[in-house]
Amino acid sequence: MKRISIIFLQAVIVLTGIAALVILVWFPLTEGRATNLDLFTIYADPFILYGYAASIAFFVALFNAFRLLGYIGQNEVFSTNSVKALKNIKYCSILLSILIMVAGLFIMLTHNKEDDPAGFLAICFLTTFVAVVVATAAAIFEKILQNAVDLKSENDLTV
Repeated sequence: MKRISIIFLQAVIVLTGIAALVILVWFPLTEGRATNLDLFTIYADPFILYGYAASIAFFVALFNAFRLLGYIGQNEVFSTNSVKALKNIKYCSILLSILIMVAGLFIMLTHNKEDDPAGFLAICFLTTFVAVVVATAAAIFEKILQNAVDLKSENDLTV
């Protein structure tokens, strides 16, 4: 893979992280019930804090994807570090999907009866699906890469 492609993909990952961070900071200020609240009350809301805690898995997965691209750029694709990065991405995606489902269940069970949680629940279903797809892809790539690393180590021992 050309070096410029790897730098471009790493830039996309960094921009994705920055955009997610901006959304995490800006969105609570625009939410309907936050219009008459002070900043401390907005950001001390338990559901907002849960969202921040759940986003840690997302940022760890982004960091591991960035590292994986770095390994690819250094021609270390077939290394245990690449396998570990894919394994971390898989675990973060699984954890993120579980945390998103828990948030959806919480909103579904505790929402105000005058509110319609359909939009939030649709976003929960969509993001859970995306996280499961990422976890599945990471698991498949991890298995393929692990087999390649095992083959490489066997060939290195016989030479």
